[in-house]
Formats: sequence, C-alpha cells, structure tokens
Amino acid sequence: MYMPAAFNENRPEVLHGLIRAYPLGSLVSHSNQGLTADHIPMLMLPANATHPQGRLIAHVARANPVWQQQGEVMVIFQGPHAYITPAWYEEKQQSGAVVPTYNYAVVHVHGKLQTVDDKTDFLHILEQLTDHFEAQRSRPWRVSDAPADYIQTLMEMIVGIEIPVERITGKWKTSQNKSVQNRSNIAAGLREQNDSAAQALAHITEQQLFGA
Repeated sequence: MYMPAAFNENRPEVLHGLIRAYPLGSLVSHSNQGLTADHIPMLMLPANATHPQGRLIAHVARANPVWQQQGEVMVIFQGPHAYITPAWYEEKQQSGAVVPTYNYAVVHVHGKLQTVDDKTDFLHILEQLTDHFEAQRSRPWRVSDAPADYIQTLMEMIVGIEIPVERITGKWKTSQNKSVQNRSNIAAGLREQNDSAAQALAHITEQQLFGA
C-alpha cells in the first residue's frame, strides 16, 4: 500500500479499533485460479504473549476453499470514506488552484491463515464472535440458546479460522498534508452531510487534527 508519511497510522489501539468498528474483512489469498478475495466478518483479539500483535478469528463455510489456502494472506478492513469537494478549501476563494480528493481510513492485516480443528476451541471462537456482535442488543443471543446438537450439526458445515497478525498497517488519509484551516473546513463540511460514513470520517479527521 502506498504510504506517504503524513498518512501513516501505526497505533495498535487505533488500528484494532477500526477493525472492531468495521469488522467485514476482505481476505485476499492465492488460489489455483490466482488471487481471490473473500468477504468475512472477523474479530480482532487483543495482543498477548503468544500473539504480540493480536489475532483475527472467524469462520467460513466448509464448501469455501479459502480455508485450505496455504501461505500468507492479507485482510483489508475499510473504514469510513468520503469525497472531499474543492469548495471546502481556502484556495477555492483565493486562487481557485484546488482539485477534489477522496479521504478514507483503512487497515491491512498480514498473516498466515490457520484452521481451528479442536472442537472446544472452535466452539469458543463461535461464542466470542456471537458475543461481540450481539453485545449492543438489550437481550443478546448466545450460542447456548440453541440446542447443543443443532450447533454441533452446523459446526460440521463450517470451519473455524484464525490469522495470527504478523504485520498490520493503517492509512488514515484525512488531508494531513493540508493547512489546519482546510482540515477544519473539511471536518465541518463532512459534519453537514446527511451520511453516516461522512460523519464517521469527520470524527476521524477531528481526531487527527487535534491529536486525539
């Protein structure tokens, strides 16, 4: 990924935070037909002594050959993104020497995909995923709410996977190469948009601007 120094984001807590907020990962791997991409909701587990950069967990259909891929994979997590109009730049009124751009936040995770064969460990992955995605509900659904034999039958149709993180990079393109006034204008302009992605990008822009 092309990475101008101004756009580099390397704080683990920020990178992990984006993955938690935008958990649908695009898993890019090599297949017999060349590069392939699978879109899979994932959970980033915190770093520990065994996995110092964290670990992604997920599950896929057993019929999906991605779990049989060997070697390194890359998972892309796309955060908020939005078009940036020249109307928000000071130069628009001063000289007109300005053009549009497109801002975004994205995380790339690299590691080797592994399957989880132990049934107890696999069930724990399913429970962690479910608890994470149900956490905002007033009455969260639990895996244990379904009959145990039903869950065991479904587990035969899916495969647990994990990706210990070997390398993680983040690119926060929020016009850091522009003036403070332009960046403030951009954040304010995004705030005025009736769009959740623009609102989220405004928040990230303000965090970058004020050093949060």
